Amino acid sequence: MKYRAEIDGLRALAVVPVILFHAGFELFSGGFVGVDVFFVISGYLITTILIEDIANDRFSLVKFYERRARRILPALFFVMLVCIPFAWMWMLPNQIKDFSQSIIAVSLFASNILFWKESDYFDASAEEKPLLHTWSLAVEEQYYLLFPIFLLLVWRFGRNRVFWMIVVMAAISLMLSEWGWRNRPTANFYLAPTRAWELFAGSIAAFIVQKRGVQSNNLLSLLGLTAVVFAIFAYDETTPFPSLYTMVPVVGVVLLVLFANQETFVARLLSTKAFVGIGLISYSAYLWHQPLFAFARIKLLEHPSQYLMGFLSLASIVLAVGSWRYIEKPFRDSSRVNRKTVFTVSAVFAVAFISLGLAPNIYDFHSKTAVAINDATIERERKFRFSSKSEICKTKFWGNCNDAEIGKRNVLVIGDSHSADALNAVYHATTEFHSELSFSTSNLGGCAALINTRDRLPNTWPNKKKCVLLNESERFDEKFLNQYDVVILNFLLGGNFTIADYKTYLDYLQKNYRGEILLFGGAFFFQEELPSFFNKGHDVSEIEKIVKFSPQESDEILRSYSASNGIIFMSKYDVFCPEGICSFVSESGILMSYDKHHLSVHFANMLGEHYRQVLLTATTGNSID
Repeated sequence: MKYRAEIDGLRALAVVPVILFHAGFELFSGGFVGVDVFFVISGYLITTILIEDIANDRFSLVKFYERRARRILPALFFVMLVCIPFAWMWMLPNQIKDFSQSIIAVSLFASNILFWKESDYFDASAEEKPLLHTWSLAVEEQYYLLFPIFLLLVWRFGRNRVFWMIVVMAAISLMLSEWGWRNRPTANFYLAPTRAWELFAGSIAAFIVQKRGVQSNNLLSLLGLTAVVFAIFAYDETTPFPSLYTMVPVVGVVLLVLFANQETFVARLLSTKAFVGIGLISYSAYLWHQPLFAFARIKLLEHPSQYLMGFLSLASIVLAVGSWRYIEKPFRDSSRVNRKTVFTVSAVFAVAFISLGLAPNIYDFHSKTAVAINDATIERERKFRFSSKSEICKTKFWGNCNDAEIGKRNVLVIGDSHSADALNAVYHATTEFHSELSFSTSNLGGCAALINTRDRLPNTWPNKKKCVLLNESERFDEKFLNQYDVVILNFLLGGNFTIADYKTYLDYLQKNYRGEILLFGGAFFFQEELPSFFNKGHDVSEIEKIVKFSPQESDEILRSYSASNGIIFMSKYDVFCPEGICSFVSESGILMSYDKHHLSVHFANMLGEHYRQVLLTATTGNSID
């Protein structure tokens, strides 16, 4: 296959937006389409190699898999190896457990299936998964595994029939993705059947190039480049993906493959040293960026600044140069590393990673603490996560998850990630009346009810676009709010959300909402995650030392405001700090928080128990017998 420098340049156009998107730079709001660009390129290159080898009777399945192993596994396994000590040092037990599962899944080329089961790609919690980005490698690896076998089986029917078979499969996959984003959005994003059409688009381009060669057309190649760039800057997290929208960058890449030969302006641009240089290290850069970002978010108390994320973006390029030169290149050179060594080393590392992930003690080292920490405390899987798997919210992982129901008392919980604490509390308090109630949420992690969200949140803020949409479409919408009989509020105070902001929103509700308003007070914020604090051998009495923020003062202000305005106020401080003496660990050894500020289910239930009468009366009109 003839080398095309512009294809390497196109890889640069794919990887840089992906990195900057994950870094939180709002300008690159559609940077995730870089992955789709990679899919089309992979489909084109692999199909070109396969049809040339099969047509000339020189194809070897073992040799094909060897080339893929040389290309993918050494750098991937090296990055995974580097991640392990940082995961050990900085992750909570539940994160270690998730990480252990991910290294198994990556080793088995199934990480896309794992992450489909775990979380939404754009969810805030996904940003702390160091190997999340390997889902796309899994899709490609599944393609590499099956597509050569498919071609071998059907090639006897003739090149033209094989071509149309691929066209039909691509059309079916595209239609499936169009159905999927409406009905199973997370599965649609991660799984190969709804992504296959993008790889097949590259395969279709390969057949056309094999027959006609690369054409020279400045207009069509420029149109292709424009389509890719447009998607990078115009799309965002709310764009259904993959779907017909994905046709824009996919068709753009196909146009570049078909019509950008070396005579065109676009090919000359993409063939410059800068583009080709980044393109050559694009695979390593893609591997490095997500672990750097994830561990920065795990380690830091606050959201990483835009400057730090910019620095880490550059660091991923620097690390990529090193791993490309000292790992990728040597393993691709068959004169330096033979086939047996490639397969042996790959197998040894795969077995080692799987064994490590399965080791029962990999995430149990945190049990050596001064307190018997209950599993419910340290698990991120709270009872109600507002995901598609939630017992309460069944339609979306953010925003309004349920519509109001006729014939029931409708309860709406509004908040950021702390809305889970309020929902757990009210759900626990109203157990015997669940058949009479309908619970809904207007929630998103890190998203406060700010009337001027666009200006108040920095561009690097996670989920900023969704937060803007949520505040503009629901929280300040009189018609939406008045579907519900009761509104319960729970936000984390501090940083971008102040008491003044809270009062502004409460004023809005009083003027525009006709139902009952209940308000939970502020939360404790610790300088360090509580399970990690105890893992270092600290005693219960020392927790006071790491309290970064106590809600006592803010609660007094909100209590006074609520009393003056007919709002029911419920203080967490009053419950957990009776007579000013705070209890951060239950009698059975369960911690107040599984991280720095979210309540464990046990403490949320304590909150619900304490305010049971208030919550029952407000939501059902009933009282405790």
